[in-house]
Amino acid sequence: MTRRALITGVVALTALGAGSARVVDPFTLGVASGDPTPDGVVLWTRLAPYPLAENGLGGMPSRVVEVSWELARDERFRHVVRRGRQWARPESGFSVHVEVGGLEPGREYFYRFATGGHLSRTGRTRTTPAPGTMTTPLTMAFASCAQYEHGYFTAYRRLAEDEPDLVLHLGDYQYEYRKGVHVAPNGNVREVDGPETVTLADYRHRYAQYKSDADLQAAHAAAPWAVVWDDHDVADNWAGSHYSKPEIPQPDFPARRAAAAQAYYENMPIRSKPRGFDLRLYRRVGWGGLTTFHMLDTRQYRDDQPCGDGIKPCPERLEPTRTMLGAEQERWLLDGFRTSSARWDVLGQQVFFSQYDHTPGPVQETNLDAWDGYAADRDRVVAGFSSVRNAVVLTGDVHAAWGAEVKERWDDPASRTAGTEIAGTSITSGGDGSEVYPETPEWFAENPHIKYFNNRRGYVRTRFSPDEVRVDFRGLDHVSRPGAPVSTKASFVIEDRVPGLNPV
Repeated sequence: MTRRALITGVVALTALGAGSARVVDPFTLGVASGDPTPDGVVLWTRLAPYPLAENGLGGMPSRVVEVSWELARDERFRHVVRRGRQWARPESGFSVHVEVGGLEPGREYFYRFATGGHLSRTGRTRTTPAPGTMTTPLTMAFASCAQYEHGYFTAYRRLAEDEPDLVLHLGDYQYEYRKGVHVAPNGNVREVDGPETVTLADYRHRYAQYKSDADLQAAHAAAPWAVVWDDHDVADNWAGSHYSKPEIPQPDFPARRAAAAQAYYENMPIRSKPRGFDLRLYRRVGWGGLTTFHMLDTRQYRDDQPCGDGIKPCPERLEPTRTMLGAEQERWLLDGFRTSSARWDVLGQQVFFSQYDHTPGPVQETNLDAWDGYAADRDRVVAGFSSVRNAVVLTGDVHAAWGAEVKERWDDPASRTAGTEIAGTSITSGGDGSEVYPETPEWFAENPHIKYFNNRRGYVRTRFSPDEVRVDFRGLDHVSRPGAPVSTKASFVIEDRVPGLNPV
């Protein structure tokens, strides 16, 4: 887009909101909903007639713009139950967050936005069942790790076609790299626009490019989401106040983290607003009496990775004071376990939870950016599983599909299984992938608690009922070309009070 085109777009939009500007559609980034409760949900959109404007403001005029919204029981909006108006403001990247309340529990709704004579697409959302309700099953899909350059977002489209009731996104929604720095094994098939994301304008610009993708928009419009971030939503392997790449100067990482937090809020259907560089993302989403999702933040409060990060032997990882969650979040989580009455307590979190020894033989080489680098904190969480009826860990980050038994003692295969881990593969990160890695047999022998592995791209579909959780690992055979079909690579069942994966 040329500078002249951008200026023309801004001039055309000076009357946007007054009903006279109909030249450019401002709803190019789609709509979304999230963080549902029994009586409410967050509705989201962001105005950007020119998404790739370099200043990150999408070609919008430098003033507030009025946006109307409505929520209905039916897709044709014959039975509208709520409507209202909000202001899209420059200081919020022209994003709109509507926290709707007073709705009926366990019900499907439809929503849309309008401004300046333009109407957004229609989104589908729903409230959660009333507290204590056990009769409503839940179809939930979760995803993570969408590197724009590594492939097409077809997996998001297939996820939407599964029509889930709820979607969890477990981090790396976008990647921070400039063009060509992060290359997939089979080569990059698309290009990102702009520099590495450091400033608020950079992050806004990058989110706008991602959200312009039609497949991602379809997934957002299909169901409410509950989201948490991971490292690439800010910078690779960041840990609390620690920037992870000392070889690349980052003179003011707190300012960068604050910019990332602001942009994350502006682009996600969440309630929490950033305070400087702090954005509280850990929270609970309940589904009646059936399921409680404990959404965790494993980046913002952790200690720096031990032994300089990486995959290596590291005695320091076992130090009892090391924390992944931070004292406040850990206390919040364990208190939540103790007071839970849900049939299934589920952690929605980012990095690999189970111990994973990368090297055959007596020497343990573990990933120090994952929970293996924070072993004592993990032990405290696993001990907390004894307070709940069923514990399930959902994981992003690892760019492959894994299924594992969570052991009380990792180096004793005969020890009690305390819970189950389901790690989802990436949407695109890593490129097309393959069915297996050549080293898979050695990995399984070294890690007998790991029961499943697949290296294709995709997502995980689950169905929660009082008696069991069905887990379908959904995979695509390629993402280097758009339009791939999806198939179920494997299915497992977790039975009530019987942690572990049973093949279907």
